[in-house]
Amino acid sequence: MKKWLVLFLMAVFVFVLAACTASEDAGTDSSEEGSADSGGEKTLFMNNGEEPTSFDPSIGFNAVSWGALNNLMEGLTRLDESSQPVEATAESIDVSEDGLTYTFNIREEANWSNGEPVTAGDFVFAWQHMLDPETASPAAFLAYFIEGAEAYNNGEGAVEDVAISAEDDKTFVVKLTEPTEAFLNIITNPSFFPIHEATATENPDWHTEADSFVGNGPFNLASWSHDEDFVFEKNEEYWDAENVNLDKVHWAMVNDPNTEYQMYEAGELDVSSVPAEMSEQLQDSPELGTMDQAGTYFYRYNVEEEPFTNKKVRQAFAYAVNQDDIVQYVTKNGEKPAYGFVSYGFEGPNGQEFRDEAGELVKFDADKAKQLLEEGMEEEGWDELPPVTISYSTSESHQNIAETLQDQFKTALDVDVELQNVEASVFLTEQKEFKYQLSRSSFIHDYADPVNALESFITDSSMNRTQWSNEEFDQLIAEAKAETDSAARWETLIEAEKILMDEMPIFPIHFYNQVQLQKEGIEGILRHPVGYIDLKTADKN
Repeated sequence: MKKWLVLFLMAVFVFVLAACTASEDAGTDSSEEGSADSGGEKTLFMNNGEEPTSFDPSIGFNAVSWGALNNLMEGLTRLDESSQPVEATAESIDVSEDGLTYTFNIREEANWSNGEPVTAGDFVFAWQHMLDPETASPAAFLAYFIEGAEAYNNGEGAVEDVAISAEDDKTFVVKLTEPTEAFLNIITNPSFFPIHEATATENPDWHTEADSFVGNGPFNLASWSHDEDFVFEKNEEYWDAENVNLDKVHWAMVNDPNTEYQMYEAGELDVSSVPAEMSEQLQDSPELGTMDQAGTYFYRYNVEEEPFTNKKVRQAFAYAVNQDDIVQYVTKNGEKPAYGFVSYGFEGPNGQEFRDEAGELVKFDADKAKQLLEEGMEEEGWDELPPVTISYSTSESHQNIAETLQDQFKTALDVDVELQNVEASVFLTEQKEFKYQLSRSSFIHDYADPVNALESFITDSSMNRTQWSNEEFDQLIAEAKAETDSAARWETLIEAEKILMDEMPIFPIHFYNQVQLQKEGIEGILRHPVGYIDLKTADKN
């Protein structure tokens, strides 16, 4: 990764996820009279789509939590306008000659929202909390490049052996197992944010309500009506508060894109996603903006549940999917069809896109799909295919794609599949428990490197959720992480993706992009391709 995400420039449009349940009038606030015109105060009105998973940075490991967390809290580094990591809570960073030891000097003026100083001990506490097996953080694997981290997280080592330490109140030291080019980028992820140790020790539920939340970012959590809305206020204790322009940010929780758009049109939101049926009508709007995003919409098989125990059956269903039709006629927001898992936006040492070099690994082919299904059923001795159910979380867009897949499987394979709609509040938990046979999913990059996408499917990864395991794939990912020759590393990653797409524990549908409407006078919102919204420099005129 010599140059990353060169496709992605400064973002001015904010990403909104539409998923969970909320009433159609969610997002109105009596203190703001439900309007995006807030009078003398600068209040930005946005939609979070659903209730954040958690404001514990070790647990809220998804875009619906990151948008808020990246503004309520701040790590040692922060992504700038070009999505490059720069000093944030850390004023300066020293790196040893061998590239293994990082010393972070924390700003003297860095304070928590309660006025107490941010200390190196708060980072030690937070990172140990993330790695604690009892926390069960889905982000813990991101820290495995730290000496002792993986062993502790797996229950095979002691917390004292994790190579992070506070030399003094303002000096935080980290030792890595090997030089890691993406390290400063990785730790911009909210999972590496500090936690106010005294608050969390006294009240383990500190992150569940506004009145107990303590952050160190540009904004405070002023109020939180669960499943309805939450409100930010400017944090006057933030070290760079003089460059924060907004007084408040009001976040609605509206899961329906049509309702969201109606609120935007009514002046109740400053930013909105675009309903699929409105995409052509709005494509020339001066308020519309589009940019790529590093992520993939895909489906997971449970490879331990028939009929997807058979590789050829998995392949058959994958080749029966017409990705191009889905982006043209269903999602209709200019997404690129996904013929592999790693998205566009990653340039290798030779200057070529990873996606172009890796090629088209799975693409609609009805004849091939039918043949693979017949071969797979013959291998298993099945005269009739075991029943198949597609599971998806509550959302109109997820439902539309699931219904389209149902039609495509019938057309290409002559297979009838059932649909199961599951509330978003329980969907992820049940998917992790392998309760679904074939289920929708999504991946947004945590940091800017193809290995981040592929490492999700190593054996026993919390992100795997397929029960698939492949020793050769695991070995290639391990080699790629240790490889210091950039060209060799790139080839290793390409080979790993080929195995993933041949074994087919998943099949991709489309790569993400961001199509957003934004009111005139809104500026300075940064939307980073790895999934973080940054409102630090946002303004409303």
